[in-house]
Amino acid sequence: MLVREQSGMSWDTYHRLSTIHSWMESLATTHDFVSVLTIGSSAEGRPLKVFKISTAGNQTEKPSIWIDGGIHAREWISPAVVTHMANELIQNTAQDRSYPLVDQFDWYIHPVVNPDGYEYTHTAERMWRKTRSNSEGFLASFFKCKGTDPNRNFGYMWGGKGTSNNPCSDIYRGSKAASEVEIAAIQNFLLQKKDSLKLFLTLHSYSQMLFLPWGYDKIRTDDYAELMTVATKAAKALESVYGTKFEVGPSPELLYAAAGGSEDFAKGVAGIKYSYCMELRDTGSYGFILPQEQIVPSGVETFAAVKSMAEDIAKIYNIGVKPNNETKVVQD
Repeated sequence: MLVREQSGMSWDTYHRLSTIHSWMESLATTHDFVSVLTIGSSAEGRPLKVFKISTAGNQTEKPSIWIDGGIHAREWISPAVVTHMANELIQNTAQDRSYPLVDQFDWYIHPVVNPDGYEYTHTAERMWRKTRSNSEGFLASFFKCKGTDPNRNFGYMWGGKGTSNNPCSDIYRGSKAASEVEIAAIQNFLLQKKDSLKLFLTLHSYSQMLFLPWGYDKIRTDDYAELMTVATKAAKALESVYGTKFEVGPSPELLYAAAGGSEDFAKGVAGIKYSYCMELRDTGSYGFILPQEQIVPSGVETFAAVKSMAEDIAKIYNIGVKPNNETKVVQD
């Protein structure tokens, strides 16, 4: 485990957006295999920053993995764990350019999907969940309601179960699919990279569950068994670190249906076969107010799960390393 402070970043406390973004830019300046992509701007004008971790140089893009966090503003452990895992990938690669996880894959990591909401939880309302966009209509105007649930706003089975058309609701789905600029930016990016993306993972809290599609209703995918095999192995890898147990299965079977979610879009529209949603620690003792002392343990165990997934994906798609260290993909 490699934990290093840089540009004011650490994993013994929860950081503001400015610290996270400054740290990202600092690493991009320090390491030639790290870059920061700005895929759009939030409703309030904050940049949507995505790490690209790649040793491919000017070669054709490698098979890739997407990880995001912070889609729901109050789930602070999510951006903390996502940045912790990004740091592990970067520091390991800095020590060894043939580090397998980065030698085999390009990584796109979006630590804070909902930056406006995240900042609002730090400055005004700790339990805020949604974006901070302006909503239209009588209810929104009369009650001064703002924001959309970004994980009900993706353009696959939008507007179904587990959503609301009330702009004052915490699960407000938005006026239309991808009405939120933050979500439209991710959708566009996933569609641009869909041919290379082999794994999609979005991190939430809390519940200690690993969801596979579909989330919109109690319907299993045709490749349910294949997705379960990878997810179950990942949950076992996570448990092996500190004994933390995660349930595995579709959200409607374990918790509730939620239409318009990102993992459903990733699979149903972008065609990323292995698409998952992870609900991090804990199971309710602290809930969304997880103590900062649990950031590193949560990051370490979650990275074990991600490593297991990446290794399985590499085997499934026959992603290997040639003797000259060029990555090849035999099966698409």
